[in-house]
Amino acid sequence: MSRITRLGREGVACPWWLCFTFDNPLRRWIHPPQTILNGLVRPGETAMDLGCGMGYFTLAMAGLVGEHGKVIAVDLQERMLAGVRRRAEQADLTSRIRVHQCRPDTLDLDERVDFILAFWMLHEVRDRLGLLQELRQMVTPHGRLLLVEPVLHVHAWDFRASIGLTRQAGFASVEVRSIRFSHAVLLEAALPQQEGNP
Repeated sequence: MSRITRLGREGVACPWWLCFTFDNPLRRWIHPPQTILNGLVRPGETAMDLGCGMGYFTLAMAGLVGEHGKVIAVDLQERMLAGVRRRAEQADLTSRIRVHQCRPDTLDLDERVDFILAFWMLHEVRDRLGLLQELRQMVTPHGRLLLVEPVLHVHAWDFRASIGLTRQAGFASVEVRSIRFSHAVLLEAALPQQEGNP
């Protein structure tokens, strides 16, 4: 779940204590991390869990990147990141997970990443295009972004508008993904057009 708002629509992020409700047997049935991420996160890659909350997807990503990969868990709130640190220690995955506290107006990261997960978070962002442009600058050639939004909060027209913003930012749609109670699309960094080509 996202905790990055760029001061969000209401100027606040989801409270840290609410995230304890996000990791339970029902959630693991509705949104099994391994199933959602299978084939998207690869061994040796650098992946980002954007708006990681307390790390519901972070640990699964760390398992998929393997001992030579890295996961950057990004969130606005230190209480969320403290939860990620604690869970990473319990799972003996601290060597693969780096936590990063972003600022409300920027990720403030100088990294290159192969895969970004933005799960149920973009609708909370005021400057969506600005965030997407920042992400585009970070992804490697053919880097991937899995954008997932909740159907209960995000209308289909709003999700289509977000996909339009991803194109403006320099991503290209690869495929629609099927994730329960969600709109979801896999995107890839679009290669810049050659001069003289349409």
